[in-house]
Amino acid sequence: MQLVVTTSGEVRCLYTEVIDLMTLGSPTITRASHVEPDSEGRWHADLRPVNGPVLGPFERRGEALDEEQAWIEAHWLGHGS
Repeated sequence: MQLVVTTSGEVRCLYTEVIDLMTLGSPTITRASHVEPDSEGRWHADLRPVNGPVLGPFERRGEALDEEQAWIEAHWLGHGS
């Protein structure tokens, strides 16, 4: 789990339950993306909630989740929202 601390003291991360975020204060959790199937059963990772692209299609949901996480870590996590 990557934790990024901004110069203003904000802590940003891709939410997992690896650590209890309550130990850092009162977290504000917001959705960064949506991973959903299309009408043909292929999967897309919609990163528009963080001004990102729609990734896919992927044959498996796990592929979409992996690409979603990679994009968030590379393009959003260390940057302002």
